[in-house]
Amino acid sequence: MSENIEKVECLIIGSGPAGFTAAIYAARADLKPVMYEGLQPGGQLTTTTEIDNFPGYPKGTDGTAMMEDLKKQALRFDTDVRFGMITDIDLSQRPFKTKADDGKVIMAETVIIATGATAKYMGIESEQTYNGYGVSACATCDGFFYKGLDVAVVGGGDTAAEEATYLAKMCRKVYLIHRRDELRASKAMQHKVLNTKNLEVIWDHTTKEITGETEGFSKKVTGATLVNVKTGKEKEIKVDGFFVAIGHKPNTELFKDYLNLDENGYIVTKPDSTSTSVEGVFACGDVQDHIFRQAITAAGTGCMAAIEAERFLSH
Repeated sequence: MSENIEKVECLIIGSGPAGFTAAIYAARADLKPVMYEGLQPGGQLTTTTEIDNFPGYPKGTDGTAMMEDLKKQALRFDTDVRFGMITDIDLSQRPFKTKADDGKVIMAETVIIATGATAKYMGIESEQTYNGYGVSACATCDGFFYKGLDVAVVGGGDTAAEEATYLAKMCRKVYLIHRRDELRASKAMQHKVLNTKNLEVIWDHTTKEITGETEGFSKKVTGATLVNVKTGKEKEIKVDGFFVAIGHKPNTELFKDYLNLDENGYIVTKPDSTSTSVEGVFACGDVQDHIFRQAITAAGTGCMAAIEAERFLSH
């Protein structure tokens, strides 16, 4: 039985701001791009509610609405957007051979990687025990379930600060647990955190254990045991929900055998470029950006990737 093979000029893997911007530019350049949306169509931005810092939205918007706008714009220029994911790839020679989860083999002249990053977890056993039963890495996905209740957020960056202030709007009490004595978040976010009345920062603490109850197949979080990093003294807090916001891991597992990655697994791109260590392969968005990690910078690199792919194909 012969393989179901399709030949394309430009394959885009991932569908966040970077992927959709690349699609818009590639489609307008007549590259007839094919996009596989991946596990999380729309990317991380679909887990964000209020977006006030993306140009062109004077009244703000939410992540899902913005990604729908970008998708519609990409479709308007005939981008072939497909639900599903690329599960195998060979970047050793052009055209690049890739395989989708539906078994289709795609031979691509250029590949634009926009697979983004996923949330990190703390790595304690109780975190996995109650994952989905009170433990979450997405306040905007699950915050509604804790309306009027007490919750905790772990982390000290912009994500943690944003999740904590978001939860404070609907929860009775929010604890922000941070292992240092100052937040890493931007000054604007720090100001927001410190001026939210029902938000308490617990400084210099790590989480030893998330506590809860199990009844049959049902589980629920009831609290957490924290440890002071300076004194070793333990502290108990009672919460109904526990949100982890301690950073992200780039989604580069598929490419590690072919592309240069940095020590944290991010794809290394050439200076002032989205070009990777393999000619004809470009990376954009959070999969190659561990510094800014913003929707607007991701979109900018998506634009760059499409322009560079078009120039590469025209040579």
